[in-house]
Amino acid sequence: MNAELPLFRDPAQETWRLFRIMAEFVDGFETMSAVGQAVSVFGSARLRPTDPNYQQAERLGRRLVERGFAVITGGGPGIMEAANKGAFEAEGTSVGLNITLPHEQEANAYQNISMEFHYFFVRKVMFVKYCLGMVCFPGGFGTMDEFFEAMTLIQTGKSPAYPVVLFDSAFWTPFARHFRETMLDAYKTISPEDMELFKITDDVDEAVDYLRACVDSYLPELRHPTNEEEAKMPVEDRITSEGLRYGKPSRRR
Repeated sequence: MNAELPLFRDPAQETWRLFRIMAEFVDGFETMSAVGQAVSVFGSARLRPTDPNYQQAERLGRRLVERGFAVITGGGPGIMEAANKGAFEAEGTSVGLNITLPHEQEANAYQNISMEFHYFFVRKVMFVKYCLGMVCFPGGFGTMDEFFEAMTLIQTGKSPAYPVVLFDSAFWTPFARHFRETMLDAYKTISPEDMELFKITDDVDEAVDYLRACVDSYLPELRHPTNEEEAKMPVEDRITSEGLRYGKPSRRR
């Protein structure tokens, strides 16, 4: 162990860190609350404009705007740039939630709402709280993180069951096969209905039609209750400021 590294954090520094976290949440809530109906799009930062998935993501961004959605991405290159570009050139709302990294991420030029975050977890709240649907293109660990975050929230009922589209069947079908054959059939760590929480497609129009139909079907459930209505609801069904249900408290057995 390096003797120069402190074993404990300075409590004073930890306290000030809370204010930085709070500031990011406040800025995010104030900015994102005006975005309206939106779809978050995830995928690899490494795909170039010549890649077919880049071109499909650009078309997806354009079609989402035409169907009344804003587009939210991580603001970087690759799939993020493509989806932002499609939305931007369609004169829609194109949101980039950029992250500061040790190796600088270059923000793409197709954002008309642009934010910068220091904390991944604050940024992730913005993706989840302000989207009504999600599209995941082929990607790396970051894309997997966002996909499994959505699956966890939806499966546990902490968030509404918003539509999740996995684009490019060649990439995603092996994952789905593992979910079914290993997690469901062999180990029984998920339920059969969990396989219905996402849709795999290779067609942009099918993806957008699916998102629009799903969102239209559950929009009434997302109407924020009045104070009187909320007072009559079970506490576990009330929605927090993060857009998640309170849920029931844990109990010892």
